[in-house]
Amino acid sequence: MEQDQEPFRIPVTDIFDLHSISPRDVRAAVEEYLLEARRLRFPCVRIIHGRGIGAQRALVRSILASTPFVASFQDAPPEAGGWGATVVTFHP
Repeated sequence: MEQDQEPFRIPVTDIFDLHSISPRDVRAAVEEYLLEARRLRFPCVRIIHGRGIGAQRALVRSILASTPFVASFQDAPPEAGGWGATVVTFHP
């Protein structure tokens, strides 16, 4: 990418699917996503990390546990991904 080009912008919704994010970039991506979701005043979001061996889930949850404006987080309901996704609620 040339340096004078604008960065590519992706619209932020209340669902963030990590499947397209490189594992080395997950921490930064989730942290930035949480900040933007809060700025947009979403009351809650769903982060899809997949089931796998649980490494992404553990990383996501460690980030959530250390984020002051996160009120709670839990597995998504079965129809929304179950333990392959985490539902996050923000403090008002």
